[in-house]
Amino acid sequence: MSRTGRTGAGVPVPLMIPAALAVAFLVLPLAGLLVRAPWSGLAEQLTAPGVGSALRLSLVSATAATAVSLVLGVPLAWVLARSRVRGRAVLRALVTVPLVLPPVVGGVALFLVLGRQGIVGSWLDETFGITIPFTTTAVVIAQTFVAMPFLVVSVEGALRAADARFEDVAATLGADRWTTFRRVTLPMVAPGVAAGAVLCWARALGEFGATITFAGNFPGTTQTMPVAVYLALQRDPEAAVALSLVLLAVSLATLLLLRDRWLGRAGVAP
Repeated sequence: MSRTGRTGAGVPVPLMIPAALAVAFLVLPLAGLLVRAPWSGLAEQLTAPGVGSALRLSLVSATAATAVSLVLGVPLAWVLARSRVRGRAVLRALVTVPLVLPPVVGGVALFLVLGRQGIVGSWLDETFGITIPFTTTAVVIAQTFVAMPFLVVSVEGALRAADARFEDVAATLGADRWTTFRRVTLPMVAPGVAAGAVLCWARALGEFGATITFAGNFPGTTQTMPVAVYLALQRDPEAAVALSLVLLAVSLATLLLLRDRWLGRAGVAP
């Protein structure tokens, strides 16, 4: 067969050129971050006051948001993939809205519901004296709001791809739906759940818009790494680059974990 118009790797030239441009578009900004990084003063920048607390808060809140997303999102994904409830299409659309909603709009929406004058927040304030905005809890809520859809979509896809015949066999052997879910379904889709959890955690770690809108910027309480990067960019660009390198390193490590440990097990080609 003729290979005219193809590269040695078998990729058509009309596809190779835009693909190369896409790689350059996505990689060059990251390369620029590495080139312009203040390597000589990196240690000093990363040990500056507030950096450690911001990183610690980001890691803890992202982990908490992922845990909440697992508890709530996995059952929701099962409902979307396995149940026959009416309105699933509408429910799926509503669940995925945060994926396309500007994060700052999500922060405003959270305020309208959980703020001191919000639909639920006013009741919490009057009944229990609980105020959520501008607290660490608000950080976790904002991160969960924007990150949970990644988990739901991933787990729903894994459930749809799983062979439902194993669940049918469990049912014929007398297992109820809850036992089947725990003993058959969940182990079957575990790689998809893990992949969704990693994506959820990474998205929560990088959340900025909803966090600063709903939780604000209080060092040690609500100032996460993305917020610290934004503030540092206004007063000290070198510090902003140094903090960005930390987030870049964490993101790359997360993607490597997702690819090598979970996507491989899920049968995704390398």
